[in-house]
Amino acid sequence: MWTYHKLCTSKVRLDNKVAVITGANTGIGKETARDFYRRGARVILACRNVEKAKEAVEDIKNNPFPSTESQQYKDELGELAIYSLDLCSLKSIKECAKKLLTNEPVIHILINNAGIMMSPHEKTEDGFELQLQSNYLGHFLLTLLLLPKIRSSAPGCRIVNVSSLAHVFGNIHFDDMNLERSYGPLKAYAQSKLANILFTKELARRLKEAEISGINVYSLHPGVVRTELGRYFDRTIVLGAKFFYRHIMRLFIKNPTQGAQTIIHCAVDEKVADETGLYYGECRAIRPQWKARDDRIAKDLWDQTCRLLHLEPNDENLTTFLQTISRQLAE
Repeated sequence: MWTYHKLCTSKVRLDNKVAVITGANTGIGKETARDFYRRGARVILACRNVEKAKEAVEDIKNNPFPSTESQQYKDELGELAIYSLDLCSLKSIKECAKKLLTNEPVIHILINNAGIMMSPHEKTEDGFELQLQSNYLGHFLLTLLLLPKIRSSAPGCRIVNVSSLAHVFGNIHFDDMNLERSYGPLKAYAQSKLANILFTKELARRLKEAEISGINVYSLHPGVVRTELGRYFDRTIVLGAKFFYRHIMRLFIKNPTQGAQTIIHCAVDEKVADETGLYYGECRAIRPQWKARDDRIAKDLWDQTCRLLHLEPNDENLTTFLQTISRQLAE
């Protein structure tokens, strides 16, 4: 059993709230969906594997509570819906965003959770390194596409980016973002997770400068969690590493319910409602590595990301920038 983990203690209800969670068919994303469902939200599971998402929905509906004592609140449960989303495909991201913008009248919470960890070197259909796109670029684009809807749903909206303590090993390789010259599984993973924090910081700054209120942005380290993220370990570390991670380390790492707590805390807790752009661990704001706090790196990464995605990076006016992106989506 994990010897140190904090629980989200907030009892806030999410009735009439809509939450989008990427990668919610398994692990901490699924447990976050289960928690939001208990709180009365309409929870959208945005997943690549729709069949697994359907299984997750059935499990959440059949087992919404950690214990049978809470069954008296069954009438206050929320709704569950599934949208297809493959973060390794810009086309899929745009199609998912279009459907969400068309079908959902509001979006109050966006949890950018999906991702992969320490995979072999591989490129997506869009030509980006796999971890860079699935962990960072895809969520960057999805967030910007949904931001106008989130803005119209404010106040009380939150965007939560799941990062990792591994960001301390990261650098943003501006001259080789795809790491074609020197790929390493941990190097790529750490870069993507550092990018998540920098994106959070820069988005919070731009929202403030554009005087867009009612939207708070958070990044976090969920802890070392027993999930499917370790599926590549035998190929990228050493044969047997996946077994060691899942079984030998079992007593020393969190289960998915424990790992979801800081995500839930950032998404619902009343005390963090006035905080934005910060990095969290164990349900409290903590100090990330210095590169994750550098304003210049954050701005340069934003601009570089926009160029990679063929957006217009030089427009400091976020409102105008979002209008441009919306027009591109409609084309």
